Amino acid sequence: MDRYTLRTLIGWDLTLGHFAWLTVGASVALSLIGVYAIDVGTRLPDSGEAMSGLVVRQLVFLAVGLLAAGLVAFPHYRLIRMVAWPVMWVTLGLLLFLLIPVVPSWLVTPRNGARAWINLGPVDFQPSEVCKIAFVLVVSDYLRYRSSHRTLTGLLPIALITFVPVGLIMLQPDFGTAAIFIPTLFAILLAAGAKIKHLVAVVLIGAAAVPAAYPLLKPYQKQRILGLVMVMKGDREAANDTTYQSFTAITLTGAGGVSGLEDEQSRAMVRFNRLPERHNDMVFAVVVNRFGLLGGVAVLGLYLVWFAGALATAAISRDPFGRLVVVGCTAAVAAQMFINVGMNIGLVPIVGLTLPYVSYGGSSMLTVWIMTGLIFSVATRRPARMSRPTFEWDRVERD
Repeated sequence: MDRYTLRTLIGWDLTLGHFAWLTVGASVALSLIGVYAIDVGTRLPDSGEAMSGLVVRQLVFLAVGLLAAGLVAFPHYRLIRMVAWPVMWVTLGLLLFLLIPVVPSWLVTPRNGARAWINLGPVDFQPSEVCKIAFVLVVSDYLRYRSSHRTLTGLLPIALITFVPVGLIMLQPDFGTAAIFIPTLFAILLAAGAKIKHLVAVVLIGAAAVPAAYPLLKPYQKQRILGLVMVMKGDREAANDTTYQSFTAITLTGAGGVSGLEDEQSRAMVRFNRLPERHNDMVFAVVVNRFGLLGGVAVLGLYLVWFAGALATAAISRDPFGRLVVVGCTAAVAAQMFINVGMNIGLVPIVGLTLPYVSYGGSSMLTVWIMTGLIFSVATRRPARMSRPTFEWDRVERD
C-alpha cells in the first residue's frame, strides 16, 4: 500500500488532541468496574478460583471490543458510511432469520421467551445489538444533506426506516432493545435541525396511543408494568413472585449504604439473596452493594464523562454525517444506561437491558466499543477548513 492510498484511507488532516479521549478513558474504567462487579456477583471468596468463568469470558469480550474499536477508528469514518446500508440489510436479514419458526432450537434458542440470539458455539450473537449501530449510520447518512425532516410529512420516511428494525425486534419480543431506537432517533433529528414542535406532536400522538396498545401486550408484559406500580407503592404482596427481582435489587442497593460493604460480605449477600441476572441486567445493584451510594454516583459520573467527550466531539465536527453518528451513539448509550439504572432502583419495568460496558455480554460489549471507535474516528479527523456550519437551518432561513 503506497503512501497516498494509506492517507486516503485514514485521512489527511489528523489530530490526537481531542475530547474523545474522555470517552475512551471512561469506557475502559466502566469495563473494568464491570469485570470486578461480575466477579463479585458470581464467585464466593472460598471457591478456590482465581476468577469466575464468566469473568474470563468477559475479559475476552473486552479484548475483542477494544480490537473492534481500533479497527473502526483507523479508517476515515466517511468510508464507513459506504457500508451503512449493506450492514443494515444484513442485520435486518438476521432479525428475520430469528423469527423463522423452522430454525432448529440449537441454533436459535429462546431465552425468557425471546428469540434474540444466534448460537455460534462458544458465544451467542445478538443481531439487535449490531442493528443499533447500523440504524445510527443509516439515519445519519439519510439526513446528512437533507432538510425535508424539518416538515411533519418529511419525518415519514425516517419513521419507516425506524419502524422496520423496531418492529422485527419487538416480534422477538425484546422491548428493551426496541426502546433504545426511539430516543436515539429523536436525538439525531434534533441534532439535524428538526423542529421541536413536530417532535412534540409525534410524542403526544405516541402517548395517546399507549392506552390502546396495552390490551395487545402479552400477560407477562402486563405483569411487569403492574409489578413496577407495586414496587413504587412499596406493595410486597408479590415480593416472592412478580416483583422478586426488583425488590431484591432494591434491597441489595440499599444494603450498600453510603460507602458499601466489604468484598467478602458483598459477595455473600449478593449470592445468598439470589438476585437474578446479577452479572447482567442487575449488575448496577451489585456495584452499589459493594461500593455504596458513592460508588453508584462514581459510575454515573463516568457516564457523564463519556457523554461530555462524545458531545464535545459532535459540537466540534462540521461534517454532517460525523456529527449525527456521534450524537446517535451517545443517545443510544445514554438511553440504555438510564433504563438499566431505572430497572435496578425500581423506577422502570424490568425489560432485560444491559448496562453499557458494565454488564456481562459479548454482543453488548462489542456494540458499545464499536460506538466508541466511531466517536474516536470522528474526533481524530479535523474539521474541514472553510466548511460551512452544519445544520444551521435557522440561520439559512433568515439569510
